[in-house]
Amino acid sequence: MTSATNPTGTSQGFGISNSERIPVPALQAMNDAQRAAADAIINGPRKAIYGPFVPLLQTPVLMERIGKLGEALRFGGSLADRVRELIICLVSRETGNQFEWQTHAPLAIQAGVSAFAIESLATGRYPKNLAPDESSAVDFVTELLRRNGVSDATYAEASQIFGAHGTVEITALVGYFTMVCWVMNVARTPGPGGSKTPGLTPFPA
Repeated sequence: MTSATNPTGTSQGFGISNSERIPVPALQAMNDAQRAAADAIINGPRKAIYGPFVPLLQTPVLMERIGKLGEALRFGGSLADRVRELIICLVSRETGNQFEWQTHAPLAIQAGVSAFAIESLATGRYPKNLAPDESSAVDFVTELLRRNGVSDATYAEASQIFGAHGTVEITALVGYFTMVCWVMNVARTPGPGGSKTPGLTPFPA
């Protein structure tokens, strides 16, 4: 079993203390259920225990099922890579999560999202000059995160671009990444070690 957790990663949290609360347990300290859940993650597309799966290892049943949901959304979804990665960046910025931001900001740029848009998100500004599907996704996700739903106009625009199935997938993607960001925020799981992407700073007061 391997773990990708690296203590040199960007610390999670902006408070006085931001030391990791729930690190990966030592192999000899794991029970059978934890070992089985860890092996399932390692033998899947992720190949290692990192990010949210470090604290989720405390509850192996959740880790396994949350992991399967993430696989379906990330590796089996219908959204274009750049739209999916942009949405993940928006969620990680809104939740202030270092791990998902530093993991997915470079993936978003690699998938075709402009570096200017990612920099705008990092500083808390609305990204401009987006492709129509990117702009619609940002509007939908921003409204969903701040209002716990979307207006008829926002839904109509998104469904015209992504279809009804796409709006459901976007909503589920937001819910999934909000959940794992919260888990890591509570656990103070650090960002990936060695990342060249600057960590997030607090939003302006």
